[in-house]
Amino acid sequence: MGSKQLVRPPRLALGSRIALVAPAGPLLEGDDLARAEALCRALDYEPVRGPHAGGHYGYFSGTDDERLADLNDAFRDPAIDAVWCVRGGYGVTRILDGIDFEALARKPRAVIGYSDITALLAGVTRRAGLVAFHAPSARTEMPAFSRQHFSAVLTSASPAGMLEPLPPRPDVLVPHENRIVTIRGGTAEGPLAGGNLTLLQCLIGSAYFPDLDGALLFLEDVNEDLYRIDRMLAHLRMIGALARLRGVLVGRFTGLRRQMSDGAMGVDDVLAHYLRPLGVPAAYNLPIGHIDAQWTMPLGVRARFDADAGSVELLEPAVC
Repeated sequence: MGSKQLVRPPRLALGSRIALVAPAGPLLEGDDLARAEALCRALDYEPVRGPHAGGHYGYFSGTDDERLADLNDAFRDPAIDAVWCVRGGYGVTRILDGIDFEALARKPRAVIGYSDITALLAGVTRRAGLVAFHAPSARTEMPAFSRQHFSAVLTSASPAGMLEPLPPRPDVLVPHENRIVTIRGGTAEGPLAGGNLTLLQCLIGSAYFPDLDGALLFLEDVNEDLYRIDRMLAHLRMIGALARLRGVLVGRFTGLRRQMSDGAMGVDDVLAHYLRPLGVPAAYNLPIGHIDAQWTMPLGVRARFDADAGSVELLEPAVC
């Protein structure tokens, strides 16, 4: 990744037309889509609802053909300025091979989302050669912390600068829920890569698995058992994916479970087992993942990571 410069999509401006799509799971609340449209308007963008974004087909927002049509229509429509996924869930991997990444490459625009959308973002970087954005989904309320970082990354053709860690909550004594856990200290530079750990493992062996050579890898996940986190990290290590990293940024493992009956380990122990031997800066509990207040992480953009401070400095623009 370090040797190939990705194309930057145009920045979001006032009045940008944002396609709202749900390429994976269905919306779980009746007002999710209305909330996504309201968020777009609050940011001074014009929402364009995908025809099947509010649909429901089993545990998807629509059939594979319907979800694929919404994505491809957005990528092929010259009047669409960005594509923002309303939620994650499951389903992108079923339609990856049918996505028209060539259309996206012909007219670059920002593609935004996280969780299961990691698979789509990986396709955007690998197949379309564009910077993609691991960021809050469109249905979120987006607190001030998230909105600040979202706007800094997506609306300015200048480097967004420093992404600071979450401030401590005044009602929680140290150690608090936002405390950064430094696994190995130091600073490192490289292009950002990563996303949801389960989806990254799912992409191993495919044309969509990210190039991690010299990268700053960031990870997050939700509702996984600790032993499964352990197993996925072991898989990444076995294929050599961790061998040439410059640094590792671990976000939140929200809803983490510990169901093994024959002993217990802490998440810090598991992460240290895999990450400390790499000899690169690594930290845990960064504002990335299934939390309200999170960073917008531009995939492919060069950054400087400080594992002691828990901060990331974006060294180049994510948009043009």
